[in-house]
Amino acid sequence: MVTDPTKSLQQLLDREAIRECIYRYCRGIDRQDEQALRSSYWPDGTDRHGPYDGSATGFIDWALARLKSSDRSVHQVTNMSITLQGSEAAVETYFLALQREPDASGVLQEVFLAGRYLDRFEKRGDEWRVAARTVMYDWMRPWGTPPGTEAERMGLRVPNGGLHPQDPVYALLASLGR
Repeated sequence: MVTDPTKSLQQLLDREAIRECIYRYCRGIDRQDEQALRSSYWPDGTDRHGPYDGSATGFIDWALARLKSSDRSVHQVTNMSITLQGSEAAVETYFLALQREPDASGVLQEVFLAGRYLDRFEKRGDEWRVAARTVMYDWMRPWGTPPGTEAERMGLRVPNGGLHPQDPVYALLASLGR
């Protein structure tokens, strides 16, 4: 138990910075926002992510190339356990992901994934980022081909999410401070 108020405050700030980094990663992967993805990892970081196992920069390149044929994905994070140890942290983050991408014949397929990001974070200067990630898959369910067109499925539910930079979140961010 931490009783020093200054140390307690710093730990809260560190935990919040780690959470924000995880959220930035989710936006980056879902919106195919390269800058957000790269700002989530240290340049010398690593990622073991399904069939990919290598550098974090290589993962980002691999994921963005693979996602070019995907029109929609949503990653949500839930339970997060952060164990701080100086300028390092062990972070276990549960995720739920809905992804849609074409199969080998070009037909859109949807899949539900659930698992955990097992991350070693490092704080360098005042910034926390992922230094090493292993993705643990705990659940996978293929949902198959969605019926109808996107417009038919969404109906009156507009606007719809999109990719970087067209997604409405980027206009919201740009409007700050005007």
